Amino acid sequence: MNRGRGGSPMNHRQMKTVAITGAASGLGRAFALAWAEKGWRVGILDIDMEGASETREMVREAGGEGEALRCDVSSLDGVRAAADHLYGLWGGVGVLVNNAGVGGGGAVGEIPIEDWEKVVGIDLWGVVNGCHVFIPRMKEQGGGHIVNVSSLAGLISAPKTAPYNVSKAAVVALTQTLKTELASAGIGVTVVCPPVVKTNILENTLDMAGEIDYDIAAEMELIRTAMDASRITPQDVAAMTVRAVERNRLYVIPGIPLRLSWLNARLSPSLFYGLSALLARRGLHEPVYRFLARRGWI
Repeated sequence: MNRGRGGSPMNHRQMKTVAITGAASGLGRAFALAWAEKGWRVGILDIDMEGASETREMVREAGGEGEALRCDVSSLDGVRAAADHLYGLWGGVGVLVNNAGVGGGGAVGEIPIEDWEKVVGIDLWGVVNGCHVFIPRMKEQGGGHIVNVSSLAGLISAPKTAPYNVSKAAVVALTQTLKTELASAGIGVTVVCPPVVKTNILENTLDMAGEIDYDIAAEMELIRTAMDASRITPQDVAAMTVRAVERNRLYVIPGIPLRLSWLNARLSPSLFYGLSALLARRGLHEPVYRFLARRGWI
């Protein structure tokens, strides 16, 4: 494939092929349908083959072509096998969306280390594995685009969700690194940082009870409240992401409240997190977060 003028990443539009991890439901399914509506061929990668098959049928109904594959993103060999299949089938993949993820919560020191390993293994290493496997192939084909799905948690760190926060912040850092690293190869990159949206992330959240007695029910209820109040849908995030890929934008940060919070945290991190700590010391942290959640601001 040839790069566009100035080495700009434009070839994915001509290929019209996209591989999406975690596409059996939720945000991943919304990504699949957004590209299907443009007539693209969609690789639906997930460990949930029943959900992946449902997404495939929806992709076909939306005007695209779908290929459902079982893929555990925490396994490098599994990601490589999925890539081999899609490249053998299509000859190339124009866009990769590293979307698969799970939630995880609890206080540091109480979370079993095995749960840290599981969350980081999927939410961070799943993204690293996707980039490691697909980037050399995109270089060889002359271009493409990588979309890494992070979160509000990758920009602003809330308490009692450390494994998730750490993983998502690392995804932001990885994508920022790739922006410069891949520019001369004609490969664009985008990091998506949505707030809480209505997906099945709670169902995918690991059971953190383990052998250590700690309670994450309050955190899960807070997320559920934010989901119910959210004004941003998975379809909104998917549409923004497709536009960002078309325009080769680095960030997708939906919603004005989220952008303002991110700006405040970046401009004055000591003040931002100092206030958060003060609220926690006075027992006001959870009420404030609950107030924000009810308004769909987190």
